Amino acid sequence: MEEAAAAAHCSLRVQRLLLDPKFEGYKLSLGPLASYQVPLESPVAEVRLRDEQYTLEHMRAFGMYNYLQLDAWHPDNVYYVDQLGRVMNLSVTLDTALKKPREVFRLPADLTACDNRLCASMHFASSAWATLSDGTGRLYVIRTGKRGEGACEKWEILFNEEFESPFVIVHSVSFVKAGSHSVGVLLLRVEKDELDVHGSGFHVSLEWVTIREAAKEGVLEYEVSMRQVLQGKSVPHYAAIEPSGDGLMVISYKPFEFIKQNCEDKDEESKKEKEEEKKKEPLYYWQQSGDDLTVTFRLPEEFAKEDIQVRFSPDRISVALKDPLLPVLEGTLYSSIDHESSTWIIKGSNSLEISLIKKEEGCMWPELIVGDSQGELIMDPAQSEEIAKRLMHLTSDEMNPDAAKENPPCNAQELEECDMFLEDSTSLCRFDGSSLKVTHVVNLGSNQYLFSAVVDPKEMPCFCLRHDVDALLWQPRPDRQDKWEHISTFNALGYVQASKQDKKFMACAPNHSYSALCECLRRVFIYRQPTPLSTVLYNRKEGRQVGQVAKQLVATLETHDPVLGFQATNERLFVLTAKTLFIIKVSTEN
Repeated sequence: MEEAAAAAHCSLRVQRLLLDPKFEGYKLSLGPLASYQVPLESPVAEVRLRDEQYTLEHMRAFGMYNYLQLDAWHPDNVYYVDQLGRVMNLSVTLDTALKKPREVFRLPADLTACDNRLCASMHFASSAWATLSDGTGRLYVIRTGKRGEGACEKWEILFNEEFESPFVIVHSVSFVKAGSHSVGVLLLRVEKDELDVHGSGFHVSLEWVTIREAAKEGVLEYEVSMRQVLQGKSVPHYAAIEPSGDGLMVISYKPFEFIKQNCEDKDEESKKEKEEEKKKEPLYYWQQSGDDLTVTFRLPEEFAKEDIQVRFSPDRISVALKDPLLPVLEGTLYSSIDHESSTWIIKGSNSLEISLIKKEEGCMWPELIVGDSQGELIMDPAQSEEIAKRLMHLTSDEMNPDAAKENPPCNAQELEECDMFLEDSTSLCRFDGSSLKVTHVVNLGSNQYLFSAVVDPKEMPCFCLRHDVDALLWQPRPDRQDKWEHISTFNALGYVQASKQDKKFMACAPNHSYSALCECLRRVFIYRQPTPLSTVLYNRKEGRQVGQVAKQLVATLETHDPVLGFQATNERLFVLTAKTLFIIKVSTEN
C-alpha cells in the first residue's frame, strides 16, 4: 500500500501500572447465576449463508454477525430485527418484572422479496439518531428522538436510498460540521472479483458514506455528500469513524486502500502502471567472475556500430545510443577496472556486450554501478552453489537440530496451540478523510484482535488485543498525539480465550468489571476482575495470605438453538437465540 510508506509508524504504549504480573488465575465459582428468559413473538430475522457465499470472509462478515444491538446511550436497552421486519426493543429495569419486547419501527420493504439479501443491520449513531439497513441494499437514516422513554419513542425516516448492492452496517456516527448536521456510516460488502484468479475470487469493500442535511425550500432533507470506497482482501476486525467525521480507523489482516473514482486519478494510475512496466524490464543484464564482468544490452532493430558510444575510465562507465549527450547508462562503478583492457562488441543484430576487467581480482561486486537499480545480476549456478555452502552453518531444515543443547534457539514442542497465531501481519491504520491516505500505522504483529466494546458512547469503540497471556483494552483518542490509550487489562484472558475453540462472541462491561465469552451453543463464561476478600485465604504452596481473588463463572442456557447475538452491560449479559432472549444477572458481589 503506497500510502503506508509515507504514514507515521506508531506503537501502542502499554501502561505498566495496569498489568498484574502476580496474577494467579481464576477461581471457579459454583454459585448460581440468576438467568431470565424472554420468549420472542416472532423469530429473529436470521439470514443463513447461501451456496455462493462459501469463503472465510463471508463467514466472518455475515455468518458471525451479531444480531443483537446494544444502545450505549441507554444501558440495558437492546434491539433486534424479527422476521416480520420489525425493530424490537427490550428495556430492562427490574429483572423480576421483565416486559415483552415492543415494536419501535417497522421496515417498509418486505424482507423475503430479495433473493440475495443479507441480514438486517443497525447502529446507533448518537442518542437521537440511528442507521438501519434491511439487507437488500437500502439505507435508512432515522431520527429516533429520545430512546428508552417507553411509548414516547417515535422513529422518523429522514433519509432513505437504495444502493447498488446489499451490505451490512459496521459503524455510524452523528456530528456537526460547519453548522450542518451529518451522519457518517460504514457499509461492508464481500464482492465478486473477476480479476482475482489465484485467490478466493472475492474482495472486501468498506464504503464510507456521509449524509448531510440540506434545507430545500424550507423543508429539511438529507442527501449523500460523500461516498468513498476502501477495498481489501480480508474482512476488517474493527472499523470505526472518528466522532468528528474527519478520519477512519481500521484493523485488518490484509491492507485496505481507497479506490479512486474520478478520471484524473485513473489517468495517474495508468501512468504509474506504464512506468512500473518499464521498470520490470531491466535495462541491462550483468554477470561476473573473479576476474571480469560482462554487461549485456538489448538493442532495438536497425542499430549500427556508429550509433553506439561506450566510454571507460578507471572508475566510471558511460553508454550512449545514437545521442552521445543522452547516455542510457552512466555512473560510478562499484570498484576500479582496467579501462584499457575493457572492450565492447555487437553480437548478432540486437545485443551489445561490454567486457570489463577487474583491477582487484577475486572481489565480487554486489552492484555494477553505485546506486543504480536498472540492471539485473545473472548469477552463475556454480557461484550460487558456493555461496549456499558458505551460509550452510546459518540455516537448517529442522526447527531444533540439537534439542539436547543448552538454550536451544527454538523448540516447536514447547509451543502450545493457543500460542499459534497466523495473522502476524495484522495492522491498525488511521485514514484521513480529506486526503484519503493513511496517516498512522501500527503493526500489531502477534497482538491478536479479540473484540470491540463501547465504554463511552461519545468516544470511538474500544478494541481489545491479546498481549502475551493478557487482553488489553485500548481506547482510540483521535484528537491526541498518542492516538490509542491503554485503559484496562483483563488478566490471562488472551490465554483463556485461546482454549475455547467453540467461542463465537466476546464482550466486556463498560466499566471493565468483567469480560465474557459466549460459545456457539449454550455456554457463557464470565471472568471477573480481582476483588478484595472479606475472609482470610492462604496460598498453601507459598504460605502467604491472598488479598484478592478473580472468579470465573459459567452459565448454561436452557436451549439447543445457536446463539445469534451477545451484548454486555455493567450488570447484565444479553444472549439472543432465534426464539428467546436470555438475560444473565452478573452480580458484582463476591
